[in-house]
Amino acid sequence: MASTYLARINVMLKPLVNDPQGLAVRDGLHTLGFAGVQTVRVGKRLEVTLEAESGSAAEESVHQMCDRLLANGVIEQFEFEVSEVAATGA
Repeated sequence: MASTYLARINVMLKPLVNDPQGLAVRDGLHTLGFAGVQTVRVGKRLEVTLEAESGSAAEESVHQMCDRLLANGVIEQFEFEVSEVAATGA
């Protein structure tokens, strides 16, 4: 029987990839008086709810999602955590 899982996925540009959005945010923070901000990197966070037969099957599915659609492997890296969602009884 399949269970429901929640995957929390973080996608960030690889460290050596230029991040113009991060630079713009950093400059905006400087303009607002936050002179101590040295660097900003901008990424994205996704939450995916899925059904799978096991936690390892859910992790494999999420890994494939990231490889095939959610992250650009050339310029981005990703990390994720998967947890089982507690069943709610009626």
